Amino acid sequence: MTTKILFVDDDNNLLDAIQRALRKKFSIHCALGGEEGLRRLASDGPYAIVVADMQMPGMTGLEFLRAVRTQAPDTVRIMLTGNSDQKTAVDAVNDGHVFRFLTKPCPPPTLTPALEAGLAQHRLITAEREVLEKTLGGTVKILSEILAIADPETFERSNLLTDHVRDFMRTSNDEVPWELDLAATLSQIGRITIPHVVFEKARDGVALSAAEQGLLDQVPAFGADLLEKIPRLENVAAIVRYQHQRFDGSGGPLTGTAIPIGARILKVLGDLVDLEARGVAQGAAFEQMQARWGSYDLEVLSAVRRWCDFSLARPRKSFSNPQMRRIDQLRSGQILAQDLYLSGGPLLLPANTALTPMLLGRLLNLETLSKIDPALPVYEEPAAA
Repeated sequence: MTTKILFVDDDNNLLDAIQRALRKKFSIHCALGGEEGLRRLASDGPYAIVVADMQMPGMTGLEFLRAVRTQAPDTVRIMLTGNSDQKTAVDAVNDGHVFRFLTKPCPPPTLTPALEAGLAQHRLITAEREVLEKTLGGTVKILSEILAIADPETFERSNLLTDHVRDFMRTSNDEVPWELDLAATLSQIGRITIPHVVFEKARDGVALSAAEQGLLDQVPAFGADLLEKIPRLENVAAIVRYQHQRFDGSGGPLTGTAIPIGARILKVLGDLVDLEARGVAQGAAFEQMQARWGSYDLEVLSAVRRWCDFSLARPRKSFSNPQMRRIDQLRSGQILAQDLYLSGGPLLLPANTALTPMLLGRLLNLETLSKIDPALPVYEEPAAA
């Protein structure tokens, strides 16, 4: 975790004075003006704090802090200025999301506590990100692996949907929002509450009772109810809850853009995955979807079609030839080369499943009980075609 602090001002004498006064207590770095500040941020960052003067020629302090917010959102921003009018303070806090607003002259006894508070704030921000990326990410991974064990076919569908979401967002030059990524991964988690016989009947085309169909229809709500119990997953739960909501509002409580954008994306990509799984060619799938008036956000549907056209034109990655490996030789990250069934029983894991520590442990236990073959074909890393 960094503790470096970057001061940005157009007064070189002031920067020298700050360096002399604070260098024994803090890791102080200086930049003469906003443009140099951004260069230092890119080349020498990350910084825990940036302190910027408001009135600078060329790039103002407010413009600089706006850029910092985009370039380094975890960096705490402090404004230091001789202008103490109320509008300047309001603009700095609202537009630059400034943590502290200090007026010149700002002697070390005043500046030091502000910097200490800024470092504490940065530690909180960093800790929060670690919770999201590690603790929460680990929880989601476990839930996903439980789904893989409980319902392999659904797990395969969730993996394909997640891959589509990630590729669609990146092809659109957008970063994949973590909430949308998790929602795609856990979109079918509600299925673990439904008796498996119901899914078998639906898959085999057997008529369902009204009660059984009602259970299937409630899968998104069951999943959302599960996820809402996990702190910070409220928006993920909303995407999961409304992933089947029609854009025209029929059959549900929301309509149009009131539906979370993540849910609108999952609606299009999820239906595309389902149609392709039934053997419908991509072009025919889009024709069917475009005929479903009111089902989709047409902007999202058009964007997904452009993504598909672009995706088909790109070179594909392929796997090397599969290698037979004993169960005790398998390692996390390898890919199953074919469907894996229990001996004389149902599907255990579909082809192209990435092995994880939990799955490896399950395979070892099943091999000990002679429930699966002692060796499996697996792929290593994919290679460019």
